[in-house]
Amino acid sequence: MYPEYRADIERAAVHIREAEALVICAGAGMGVDSGLPDFRGDEGFWRAYPPYRQLKVSFVEMAQPQWFRRDPEFAWGFYGHRLNLYRRTKPHDGFRLLREWGQAKPGGYFVFTSNVDGQFQQAGFSEEGIEECHGSIHHLQCLAGCRNEIWPADDVRVEVDESTMRARPPLPSCERCGSPARPNVLMFGDWDWIPDRSLAQDERFQAWLSERRKMSFVVVECGAGTAVPSVRAQSARLCSHFNAALIRINTREPEVPPGHIGLPMGARTALQEIHQQLD
Repeated sequence: MYPEYRADIERAAVHIREAEALVICAGAGMGVDSGLPDFRGDEGFWRAYPPYRQLKVSFVEMAQPQWFRRDPEFAWGFYGHRLNLYRRTKPHDGFRLLREWGQAKPGGYFVFTSNVDGQFQQAGFSEEGIEECHGSIHHLQCLAGCRNEIWPADDVRVEVDESTMRARPPLPSCERCGSPARPNVLMFGDWDWIPDRSLAQDERFQAWLSERRKMSFVVVECGAGTAVPSVRAQSARLCSHFNAALIRINTREPEVPPGHIGLPMGARTALQEIHQQLD
C-alpha cells in the first residue's frame, strides 16, 4: 500500500464496488507496464528506436501517412515493427483486473481507447465492447483508395531490419488492386484514414450508454495524457453527462476536477492496489 494515497485508493475501491457499470478509458500509458515503449517526447521515442535519432526524425514526423507514398519500406519499417511488437506483447495484470471488474457489473463494461495496439482484445475483452477511436494497427486499408474497405492484418507478416528500421519486401498490399496497403490507423495530418470501423464501434458505445443511462457509472482512466486529448475529452463527457465518478491513473498528469480521484501511479500498480481493497 502507498500510505500517501491510501485514502484515495480506498475511495476508488468504494466507487468501483458501488457502480452498476464500468467504463474503461485508456491512453498510451496503459501499455507501459506491459513493456511497450513510451513515446512521450522525442527522447522517449529515440530511446525506443535509436535509428531515428541518427535520422533526426521525431515520432510526430514518423507517424505521418506521407511516408507510405514517398518511401513505403521506411513507413512499414516503423509500423511493421510496432505490429510485430504488439503481437508478441502480453498485457499486464491490470487488464485482467479491469475485465473481471467489468464482467461482474450488472451493466457490464465498455472500453474507449486511443491505443491502436489491440491489447484489450488480447487480454480477453469482448470485441463488441471496445471503441478504438484512432483505429487499429491490426487492420489495413488500401493506400490507393480503390475501395472504402478495411480488412484484418491477421495474415500479414512484415520483416524489419532493425539496424535501419526499413521493412524488407514483400510489403503488405491491397487484396483487390495490388497497391500498397497501410495500417487503418489515424496518423498525424491524415486525410485518408477510413474511420468506418471506429465509427461503428462508437455507435455500439453510444447504444450501450443509452441502454444504461439510469445506471450509476464509474470511469477508470489509465495512462491518458493531455498531449493527445481524445481519451480525456471522453472521460470529461461521461462525467458530465452521466454524473460518473472519475478515477484517473496517470504517473505524470493525475490532476482531476474537484470530487474525483487522481492517482499518480502506473496503471498496473494502481489497479492492483485498488483490487486489494475490493477483496
